[in-house]
Amino acid sequence: NASAACESLLLRSPSCALTNPIFKILTCSLSFFFRKAQEANKKVVLAGCVPQAQPRQDYLKGLSIIGLVQQIDRVVEVVEETIKGHSVRLLGQKKDNGKRLGGARLDLPKIRKNPLIEIISINTGCLNACTYCKTKHARGDLASYPIEELVDRAKQSFQEGVCEIWLTSEDTGAYGRDIGTDLPTLLWKLVEAIPEGAMLRLGMTNPPYILEHLEEMAKILSHPRVYAFLHIPVQSASDSVLMDMKREYCVADFRRVVDFLKEKVPGITIATDIICGFPGETDEDFQETMKLVEQYKFPSLFINQFYPRPGTPAAKMHQVPAAVKKQRTKDLSQLFHSYNPYDHKVGERQRVLVTEESFDSNYYVAHNPFYEQVLVPKDPVLMGKMVEVSIYEAGKHFMKGQPVSDARVYAASITRPLAKGEVSGLTEVSKRHFLFYFVGKTASAQV
Repeated sequence: NASAACESLLLRSPSCALTNPIFKILTCSLSFFFRKAQEANKKVVLAGCVPQAQPRQDYLKGLSIIGLVQQIDRVVEVVEETIKGHSVRLLGQKKDNGKRLGGARLDLPKIRKNPLIEIISINTGCLNACTYCKTKHARGDLASYPIEELVDRAKQSFQEGVCEIWLTSEDTGAYGRDIGTDLPTLLWKLVEAIPEGAMLRLGMTNPPYILEHLEEMAKILSHPRVYAFLHIPVQSASDSVLMDMKREYCVADFRRVVDFLKEKVPGITIATDIICGFPGETDEDFQETMKLVEQYKFPSLFINQFYPRPGTPAAKMHQVPAAVKKQRTKDLSQLFHSYNPYDHKVGERQRVLVTEESFDSNYYVAHNPFYEQVLVPKDPVLMGKMVEVSIYEAGKHFMKGQPVSDARVYAASITRPLAKGEVSGLTEVSKRHFLFYFVGKTASAQV
C-alpha cells in the first residue's frame, strides 16, 4: 500500500542523539537497516540532524540525505531522484540575496502529532559555540523567521482548532538578533492573536540573551494566555566549568534571571538542564551544582551524564572517569527525587487546559497556568477545553484534579480540530490534489 511504499523509501534519524551510547546504537541500527534495504532492492532517503552534521560517515556512503532544518520542502524532489537510482544530498543553507533564511517555509502542509497542539520553530541555529554541542554543526548560525510569518502561522493554527502553541528553537532568547528585532516584540504580536481559552508556551532560552529583556519577559509570562514557564539550561553551577563549556555566562547571571522571574511572576515554573562529569569538573565544581539544585528545587530537571561527541572540542579535553560521572549523575538524581514540588498544592482550585491522553490511557492530561501537569478524568467533553479543577492528589511529576461542580468549560475556538492524521495548511481543493499526487508517487515507487 501507499504507506508501506513510503516507509520503504524515507527514514528520519533522531535530531538530538547527543550522547555517545545513543549515537553508537543509532549508527549500528542504521547500518543494519541500510544493508537490509539494499538486499531487498529498496531505496533509502535519510533525513535529520545526525547525518547532516556528519555526512561523511562510512555507513552513509551512497545514500541520499536531506537536511530537515532547511531543505525539508524539497523532500519530494529527493525521493523522486532516489527512486531513479541517483544519490542526492541537500545539506546546504538557504539564502536570499546572500542572507541566510530561517529554514523551510512555515506554511508547508503538515500533519500534527496532536491536532490540538501546534509547534512553531521561530528560528534555527544559534549564536553560541558550546564545546560539547554537535547540533551547531548541523544547524549553523542563527536565522530567524520574520514576525509576520510566525503570526500568520499561529492564526492559521487557531483557525484549524489548535488550542495550544509551542514556540521552539535552539535558543528562543536569541530570536531576531539577526533581523533587527527581538523576542518580546514577537511575543506581544503573538499574544494579540491568541483567542480566549488558548495558551502559548515558550521554548528553551539560554541566560545571556534573556538577561536583556527581563522586564518585558516578566510581563509576557504574566499574561493569562501565556504559560508562566521557562526552560533555562544552566548546565553547571561552576563558573570554571561554564567557561570550559564556552557558555558565555556565569552562574550569577543564571541566578539573576531566575530570582527576577520568581519575584515578578509568582509561581513560575523554571526548568533547567545539568551536565554531570564535563571534562575538568572537580568534586568542588559538582558540589556547587548540587547546592544550586538544593536551593531552587527545580520541579523539572534534565540530568545528562556527559559523553564526548566526535568532532567537538570537549571530546579532546581531559575526561572525568566514567565511574565518577556515573556516581555524580546518580547523586544528582537522588537529590532531585528527594523533594516533591506539588504537595502544597493539594486542595487548590486551578484552571487547566486539556490537550492529550496519558500514557497509561487512564486519564486526560492538562496543564495549569504554570505548565504543571494535571491529570483529569477521561471525559470527552473536556478534551481541548479549559476547565477549573480541584487538586486532590500530588506526585513527583503531576497532580490530579477533579472538575469542580460549578466549573465553566469553554473552548478556544468554535472551529473543529483537524482529525488525527489530517493535513494542516491545505484547502479542500489542494487536499485532493495533494492526495492524488501522493498516491500517484507512492504507486510509482511500488512499480
